[in-house]
Amino acid sequence: MIAAAAVQMSSGPDKEANLSKAETLVREAARRGASLVSLPEVFIWRGPRDRETGVGETIPGPASERLGALARELRIHLQAGSILERIEGDRRCYNTAMLFSPTGEIVARYRKIHLFDVDIPGQVKAAESEIRKPGGETVVASTPLGVIGLSVCYDLRFPELYRRLAAAGADIFCIPSAFTFPTGAAHWEVLVRARAIENQAYVVAPNQYGVSPNGYRDYGNSMIVDPWGTVLARAGEGEGVIVAEVDPARLARIRTELPCLRHRSL
Repeated sequence: MIAAAAVQMSSGPDKEANLSKAETLVREAARRGASLVSLPEVFIWRGPRDRETGVGETIPGPASERLGALARELRIHLQAGSILERIEGDRRCYNTAMLFSPTGEIVARYRKIHLFDVDIPGQVKAAESEIRKPGGETVVASTPLGVIGLSVCYDLRFPELYRRLAAAGADIFCIPSAFTFPTGAAHWEVLVRARAIENQAYVVAPNQYGVSPNGYRDYGNSMIVDPWGTVLARAGEGEGVIVAEVDPARLARIRTELPCLRHRSL
């Protein structure tokens, strides 16, 4: 049995302050016994969209080296939420999730596939595709903790992605997010629990909290859910850490007693 942690943050445009806060919270999670720690989406930097290209980093790069060193120091698997990955010759960035091993190596890198574009006249307009480039590959990593499948925020609404991850052997889904309040209040828990139930997998879903630099209110409510859909831990208001046990024996028992993954025909 292992412990997993989800870190809830309220990131802003000060990269150093965000990284320092993330390091503090990851250390707290490790102190509480977590061997897998997941940070939220774009936890390193959130600010005006016209500045994104300038703050994107290469991978490997300064941020990934610092995060790798933290994972190595604490001897944990660190799912480093997502960061903006610079693309040579393109003003857009990838929204990239990384998984570090306890030796500090990047063992998986996933570029967010589904980008959120919406235009509701008089209410909200968002066009991620104007500033970010979508990835095109599903990513899992085999680790001593289990097989970990990576995704980011809006991906949560696309069950076919998680079925692909499950078919590739995923036992744990990490879903670093910046889910906003209106959709979060209506759909966040339902979707997180659904992805856990339908794929019989643990879900670690850290979320951003508070008002973002772009004026959107993020929902928080970071969650850890088991393969039965039981919410094992849920964050309250503000920044912080939640921790819960991930039990491989329980995972195996649920998949044996309700073998729906073996029964799927499509």
